[in-house]
Amino acid sequence: MPSIRSAIALLGATAVMAAPMKKRANTQYGQRAIEHYNIMTGNGSYRSEYFSPENVPYHSVETLMVEAPDQGHESVSETYSFWVWLEAVNGKLTGDYSGVETAWKYLEKHMIPDNKNQPGNNKYNAAAPATYAPEDDDIENYPAQLVFQDGIVGQDPIAKELQQAYGTWDIYAMHWIIDGDNWYGYGQQGDGRSKPSFINTFQRGPSESTWKTVPHPCWETMKWGGRNGFLDLFTGDNSYSKQWRYTAAPDADARAIQAAKLGDYLRYAQYDKYFKKIGNCIGYQQCQAGRGKNSPHYLISWYFAWGGGLQGDWAWRIGSSHTHTGYQNPLAAWVLSTEPAFKPKGATAVMDWATSLDRQLELFRWLQTSEGCIAGGATNSWQGHYAQPDSDITTFYGMYYDWQPVYHDPPSNNWTGMQGWGMERVCSLYYVSGNEKAGKICRDWAKWVKNTTRVNGGEIVHATNLEWSGNPDQWKASDFDKSNRNASLHGTVSSEGTDLGSIASITKGLLWLSMKDQDQEGLRLVVDVMDAMENYKDNLGYATEEARLDYSKFGDEVYIPYGWTGKNAQGANLRNGNTFIDIRPKYKQDPEWAQVENFLNEGDAPTFTYHRFWGQTEIMVNNGLLDIYDVPSMLGDVPNPGPSPSPSPAGTCSASITRQGYKCCKAGCSVVYSDEDGDWGVENNEWCGCGKTAAPTDKCSASINSQGYKCCSSCGEVYFEDGDGKWGVENDEWCGIPLNC
Repeated sequence: MPSIRSAIALLGATAVMAAPMKKRANTQYGQRAIEHYNIMTGNGSYRSEYFSPENVPYHSVETLMVEAPDQGHESVSETYSFWVWLEAVNGKLTGDYSGVETAWKYLEKHMIPDNKNQPGNNKYNAAAPATYAPEDDDIENYPAQLVFQDGIVGQDPIAKELQQAYGTWDIYAMHWIIDGDNWYGYGQQGDGRSKPSFINTFQRGPSESTWKTVPHPCWETMKWGGRNGFLDLFTGDNSYSKQWRYTAAPDADARAIQAAKLGDYLRYAQYDKYFKKIGNCIGYQQCQAGRGKNSPHYLISWYFAWGGGLQGDWAWRIGSSHTHTGYQNPLAAWVLSTEPAFKPKGATAVMDWATSLDRQLELFRWLQTSEGCIAGGATNSWQGHYAQPDSDITTFYGMYYDWQPVYHDPPSNNWTGMQGWGMERVCSLYYVSGNEKAGKICRDWAKWVKNTTRVNGGEIVHATNLEWSGNPDQWKASDFDKSNRNASLHGTVSSEGTDLGSIASITKGLLWLSMKDQDQEGLRLVVDVMDAMENYKDNLGYATEEARLDYSKFGDEVYIPYGWTGKNAQGANLRNGNTFIDIRPKYKQDPEWAQVENFLNEGDAPTFTYHRFWGQTEIMVNNGLLDIYDVPSMLGDVPNPGPSPSPSPAGTCSASITRQGYKCCKAGCSVVYSDEDGDWGVENNEWCGCGKTAAPTDKCSASINSQGYKCCSSCGEVYFEDGDGKWGVENDEWCGIPLNC
């Protein structure tokens, strides 16, 4: 397969990379983006407050931080996926894509377990993927008792085809969270020292917020915890063995798709947790165990997980029954099912992703409120144990509507960041593919964005939280274009404020739609928001001060069953009655702990100015896109150079220019700018290298040569075709197919 760098530079497989090449930092927005990139990455050295010495991108610069990660210098697969896109946009602006390869290298190194970290996958039995354990809404009903009974769990239909495609039984997917500085002290494989290290937190149902978690190592040696390590906090078994366990957050894998292999394994997110049939699945014993392809819902679910014994003698895999609109990525489904260089090797993968593309768009439409915002999701396992829902709950392909899928504290779809994450992918799909179903969803959603976002006196104000009421209509695919749908389903703004990362994500979604539809109102709102964003700039990027009233929960109890005792790697004694801070004593060494302690002693709420990696990246990318697509010129804000009048054939130009991906201008061009790379002209609103003589006749398309690519040595398979010509691959590099083929 082509290198990551050449794939991004050429394919246009995502909306960001599909943009035409332009002279770097052509507008103030491009300058902002490059400056922001340099702050975050230390001018590309990764010696900055955003990265560890091991090149781990931290969840936040600040260490005292509790949200999904429970410490700021942890990192998650989401962070790495944003790092890839930070580098991709910087590459588009500067012509230097080496950072994409760097980000991908560390993503693989830090987040995807290698063979030695997932031993025994060759012992996995696809006919019996896992042992059933019920989820429960009440954390005090944990540990969940394992049910050893044949016929409950269905068959895994993709394990064998993945093994045949890649020659290994190992899973190629990111674990969702790592301890960047080894703050907890578990180390990798229980050595207590190495960093980063795989850890985990959430294990006990939808009421287990971060504040109720018991962090533990993925590599369970039973060195810490109780007599069974941490295992018997989560599952009830007759006996326990040393084991490893990983959990993927599939939205991050989908966001980071730069390799077909990652997309192949991501299909585990399309399956019911226990591979049961999809639709009207009531009763864990009564609901049919799946066979073949009747257990995928074809949506991107909240997780999938895999594990096995440390001795390499057994292994298991599960999917997830719960789906959330904020996790969907129809753009990834489109890329994986249509772009030749990104098509996975698995025998049924392309068909699965093609089905997933349509199914995801239907889910968004099913859950679109009359206001335009998107409601929560759907589940194939009510309450996580295939319970019977109330009779008024409507369904989507037999899956039940859930306004707060997966977690309830706080409700998972109240935060409007979920609106931006899910819908940005729908609208970028519309931009690059013209999919009219995506366009319809985006146009209705854009009305909600415009109604809930404003800039007043340089201040950005937008919906930060929503509350939900009613149910969606019963779904029929034929109702996609039906007007007046979901009259009883409503999303109401419950709070307003300024969440910079969220509004950057939301307006990025609006940007794709507005560019495609030439919506001046939408474009103006995006530009106004990003201009006002400069009022929140500081020496680390962009931020607002946050009063953290929820930090009172540092003193709240973390449920540990009565009689269970143990010790973690920070030296904390674990027992019933422990609080959040009791099991994380190292927080008392944090420079910001004093203000939290004061708050717990009835003082003022602590305030923080957080710099989250994902939020900073959303802002950088948004500014970058405004430059890449020259959005100001669409609004008439800046002059845009006109096309060159020369009808002459292509000329020659500086190799320093063509190496950056720019073409040579036609012979006889006018020089409008000069720098150390050479002379620049403008043709068809694009920068080009201005030379003096006509180019020689090429063996393949001159448009391909002008981008720095060679002609293929012979006729071969056409992997991709665009306006520049036909592309082949030789020695893992793109090349132009000869004209005489």
